Order: sequence, then structure tokens, then C-alpha cells
Amino acid sequence: MTRRLLLPVLLAAFVGATVVAQTQRPANPTQTAQAPPAAQRVATPVEEWGHNVGDDYFLANYQQLMAYWRKLEKQSPRIKLEEIGKTSQNRPMLMAIVTSPANHQRIARYKDISRRLALAEGLTDDQARALAREGKTVVWIDGGLHANETLGAQQLLELVYQMTSRTDPETMRILDDVIMLAVLVNPDGMDLVSDWYMKHGNMNIPVLYNHYAGHDDNRDFYMAATAESTNINRIMYRDWIPQIMYNHHQTGPQGTVMFAPPFRDPFNYNFHPGAVAGIDVVGAHMAMRFIAEGKPGVTQRRGAPYSTWFNGGIRTTAHFHNIIGILTETIGNPAPISIPFIPSRQIGDSNLWWPIKPQAEWHMRQSVEYSMTANRAILDFASRFRETTLFNMYVMGRDGIKWGNEDHWTFTPHRMERVQSELEGRGGRGSGQSPVEAAGGRGAGRGGGANPQLYAAMTAPALRDPRGFILPSNQDDFGTATRFVNTLIKAGVTVQRATAAFTVAGKPYPAGSYVVKTAQAFRPHVMDMFEPQDHPDDIPYPGGPPRPPYDVTGYNLGYSMGFKFDRVLDAFDGPFEKLPDVVSMTPGTVTEASNVSSGGGYLLSHQPNDAFVAVNRLLKAGDEVYWLAEPANAGGKAHPAGTMFVPARPS
Repeated sequence: MTRRLLLPVLLAAFVGATVVAQTQRPANPTQTAQAPPAAQRVATPVEEWGHNVGDDYFLANYQQLMAYWRKLEKQSPRIKLEEIGKTSQNRPMLMAIVTSPANHQRIARYKDISRRLALAEGLTDDQARALAREGKTVVWIDGGLHANETLGAQQLLELVYQMTSRTDPETMRILDDVIMLAVLVNPDGMDLVSDWYMKHGNMNIPVLYNHYAGHDDNRDFYMAATAESTNINRIMYRDWIPQIMYNHHQTGPQGTVMFAPPFRDPFNYNFHPGAVAGIDVVGAHMAMRFIAEGKPGVTQRRGAPYSTWFNGGIRTTAHFHNIIGILTETIGNPAPISIPFIPSRQIGDSNLWWPIKPQAEWHMRQSVEYSMTANRAILDFASRFRETTLFNMYVMGRDGIKWGNEDHWTFTPHRMERVQSELEGRGGRGSGQSPVEAAGGRGAGRGGGANPQLYAAMTAPALRDPRGFILPSNQDDFGTATRFVNTLIKAGVTVQRATAAFTVAGKPYPAGSYVVKTAQAFRPHVMDMFEPQDHPDDIPYPGGPPRPPYDVTGYNLGYSMGFKFDRVLDAFDGPFEKLPDVVSMTPGTVTEASNVSSGGGYLLSHQPNDAFVAVNRLLKAGDEVYWLAEPANAGGKAHPAGTMFVPARPS
């Protein structure tokens, strides 16, 4: 059997393994026989700029993108524009909503269905199935995050043009079944890079292409510190909550055209398994389409280092929200490039179904065509498996709520490694009594698991996942705790606040304390932000060189921000209210300095991070600030060494 025959079987197996099985929607036998409905003619890229998207030595900028999209909005009933916020440099950030005119008439209803299924609150399975039958798959497709990866921004122009102009049966079916959200995610950078290239003919730009974050704008989506990531997170995790998102990047591995999913291991153990299975299903659908269209050179899995572990990126943060997050890395440049001869890339395997021949000249337009194949494969999948995709999103959220409301255990890599070592009589890392010893056994042999009490020991009540976390309002740096919960709220997490004092597990907490329960749809994100993270050792064979993680593994604000919180293992409740939006910082209080003429002043604790903001502003204004070299008593309180002292002055 040839590889071309195996792939459909592989895809069918993947689909059968998703959370809910659904047969592929049968084709309408009359659909292709009838002439497709005519679309109102829209301006082509050539008419707009004198160039096709992807022409050699041409890059459109963001000003041209906005003008073109606004023209398309006037010419086509398929596209509506929404400004989702401003950029760091105050440009409008546009989202193109592309779907059928009929769907636009009910867009608020479909948006509500998408949110309700994703959050899974107060729904029965039957109600969710009914919503899935009624709803439309929401697919986010972006480009231009790293602005010097110019293909991502340019292909987005081509995609929106094609989806507003084509009338073939597949396009019409997609428009009926899918709502596409197209977003250029770094407008400032697109203007900077395109303008520089069209003037200088190179990418040697001497300033950052994101005003504050530069290349690390794709490490900010767990924290949303920039204007762009804040805008995007609101759409992704609060307003629309798409079932699939596709993040275009550049460049592909040497000797190939593109990297596409499935990703290599490890995936993060906090994920719902349906999110990972969904990535593999969509990846298989993409692979089959590339082969069917005669486009070789798409690698996957270990063809590149990309995994799904870390939380900071736009598509990886999506994984922690039960979204099928797709990443591709594609070659391309406004000037022609080559595809070199790499011997290891000339033999097909599960990491590269169909190798591509070396080529002396490769044009950006060819990369645009590969991008269109990937886009349409995802949109086609979202159309064909609309109900399944919508319902699976609900199932993942439903399970997150369920697992947060019951005793649940998360096994981590090094803990399991130690257990296996104990079973094999090899000893293990760490100190104290191991789970094997606690179960009354040791050295059960390479088969392992001989002691039936072992699993019971590993699921002891003290080892349960927490039911929630409490951030006391009387901690020294409650301002930083507030900033942390704001990052969670920006990412769609439900955060509560105590309206009165309360007690949990015998410990009193004051009013104003924050409460984050794990019984919510985005439980994976909550767990990853609070709990220790344990990246597995990725060693291919004993004594072999470890494979490095794709990115920094510990995107964990619960530890890096340094605030205090308590883990609560049992169900709890109290006088809690849900926070509807990000929290405004509570203003501090300043006691009036006395005896100004005799050397009085102000004392600032160094515990709150905001104290250093105040000090920096004072220094910038020309005031004096001192550290106490030794403890002192003032105002009826003891102040330790290191407390900051600001002499009182008329200023």
C-alpha cells in the first residue's frame, strides 16, 4: 500500500479518536452540479497596488492593508471589520470577520454559542449538542507577529482577498459553516519592516519591530503586558474563544518548505488530552491536502524542535484554553531564495511524508500558495467537522469543571521516573520515603506495578490537585498579587474576590482576598500558572545527549512574581463575588510627615514592588532617597534595615 493510500486511513483513525466521533458530513450531490452563486466583484491586489501578493521585491505595509480591507468591506457582504484596540504606537488594530452574509446577520448569536460551549458553564451534554448543531466553527488565522517574518503578514492579505472573492463550492461551503477571524497581530512592525524594505531593499532594521517586546512579543501571551497581546487575549479567551487558531511563522527548516503539526513531544501534562488529539487530527488533514495538491516538502514532529510545552506564545497559550492551536514555519523572502540539498531531508519518514527536490530559485509567491493550502485545509476541516469541533470544545471545558470539583491527581515526569527507578531497584532522585516504599514494596522488577497498593499510595489525599488558590489581601505586596490576577482575567480565567472576612481549613482570610478555583473550563491555564512545572528529561537513550526544550519551560507567574498564595485541597466556599474585569489598583495611603523643619520625612517599605516605582519617580524629579542602614522605630512601628527614607521637602 502506498503512502497516498495510508493517509486517509490515518486521518479517519485520528478523527475516530477525538473526544466525540462524528462521520464526515456527506457531500451535497447537487452542490457541484449547480453553478455557484455570483459574488459581488472585489478589487484584486493587482488593481490595488499593481502587484500580486508575494511578487518579488514587494511588501505591502499595514496602511495599505487597512485601506484594502476597508475597500473590501464596502465591496463584499462577506467581510466586516472590527477595531479590537490600539497598538503600542496607537495604530488601530483591525480584525476582519469573514463569513457568509447570512451568518453576519446572526453573528452575535454565533459568538454567544462559541463562548457558551467553550466555558461549558450550566450546560448539559444535550444542550451542548444542540448548540453545536446550531453554531458555526470559529477559526482565528493571524500573521505578522514577528514582523521581519514577512510572509505571515502578506499571506493574510491574500487569504482575505480569496475568501471575499472566490465562488467555488468549497469556498461557499466554508463561508456557510465557518466564521474566520483574520488579524494582523503586529501592525506597528508591519509598517516598520515593509516601509524599510521598500526603501532600502533589506531587513537590516536598527530598531525593534515591536516597540517594547521586539521578537519576544511571542512570549507575552500568558502575561499580556503589551497592548497587542492584551487585545488578542480579549478576543481569544473572553469575547469569541475560537475552536481553532492558526499562527503563521517563518522560516521553515533547511531543505523543506514548511513545518506543520503534529508537534514533537513533550506536551504539557496540564492539557486536556482532546486539545493535543485535535492538533494531530488537523495536522493530518493539512498533510493530506499538501500531498493532494502536489506540494512536497512539509515536515512535522521531529522535523523541527517545536513542542507544545511552554505557555508564553500566542498558539501555546491557546493550548491551555482547549483551543486547537496550529503553528507553521514557512520559508520565503521578498527576494528569491533557494532550497538547499540536505541529504537527510531526501528520505521520507513520519517526520517528512514527501521530500522536496533542491531548488536554485524559490519565490515568495510559492510560499504564499503553500500558506493558502494550509489555511484552506484548516478551514475545510472546520467546515466538514463543524459539530464535532464545537462539541469537543465543550467537552474539554466540561471536564475541566468536573476535575476541579473532584479529587484529581496530576502525575509529573520526574515523580514517575523516580517510581520506575524504585520498581527496577535502581533508586531514584530526591529524599524521603518514596511512593514505592510507602506502598510497602521495592524492586518489583522491570515489569513494575507488581504491588497493587502502589497506585493507591500515589493517589493519597495529600497528593491531590488543589481545588483552588487563595491570595490573601493582607500580604506585603498585594499590588503584585493584583497584577497577577489581572493577567488571569485577561486570559479568560474566572477570579473571585472576598466581600467579607472568611475562614478556609481553619485559616482566616481578610476581605478583599482573591480566590481562583480550579473548577473552570480553563483549568489547564490555572494549574500551569500556580503549580510547579516539571519538564521531563528528553534523552533519546541512556547516556545520550538530552534534547533541549523548544523554549523556556517555566512560564509560571505564581512563582516568578513572588506573591503569596495558599493551595486548598478540599472544596471550599465563602462570601465571594466574580470579578467582571481587570482590577484597578487600590491607592496606597501616605501618613503626613511631621516636623518638616526638623528633619522629618517618609518611610517606604521595600516589600511592595510599587515602592520602587515611587522611588524612581522621586529620583527622576530630583528628590533625595535614602536606605535605612539599621532598624528604626517611627510612627509607632518598627522599620527594618533597608526601608527607604524620603526627606520631607516642600516639593
